[in-house]
Amino acid sequence: MQINITTGLLNESQQCPSPNKDERPEMATIDLVVVHSISLPPGQYGGDEIEQFFQNKLDKNAHPYFEEIHALQVSSHALIKRSGKIVQFVPFHERAWHAGQSNYCGRETCNDFSIGIELEGTDTDPFEDEQYQQLSRLITALKIAYPAIADNITGHSDISPGRKKDPGTGFDWDRLKNQL
Repeated sequence: MQINITTGLLNESQQCPSPNKDERPEMATIDLVVVHSISLPPGQYGGDEIEQFFQNKLDKNAHPYFEEIHALQVSSHALIKRSGKIVQFVPFHERAWHAGQSNYCGRETCNDFSIGIELEGTDTDPFEDEQYQQLSRLITALKIAYPAIADNITGHSDISPGRKKDPGTGFDWDRLKNQL
């Protein structure tokens, strides 16, 4: 797995460009990976609603929950589906809109310096073996492309405590650490 440092694209991913992105601040150093979880509709897996959501194409009439979220403009750099398939929405050198109001080690606005990776799942369900394998491979590639990341890997719940719970209790941090 490799990242083209010029384009910010991952060679082993489906490209699904999101309009919900912009340039990082000048002089921003990419030095953090934020792990998230998402399922749409909540608790359901296997559809393409996450891709639609990050592309502002979610049909608000397809599910009652979608009426609440369809107008949100959010994105992530990448999604790892339950099967292990990786979908990339935003080039890694650009700013995705994944963290919202956030703080990491006293630094506000984590979108400025982080890469957001979504795992298809909930904050309570266990994740699949394929997801851990792909996540560890992706983080390894990111550390090569952006060495300042080092061991700066955290969950959305850690940078937005009280506001977010993902990736949640179903995520095994020790397993990820051992795979890295």
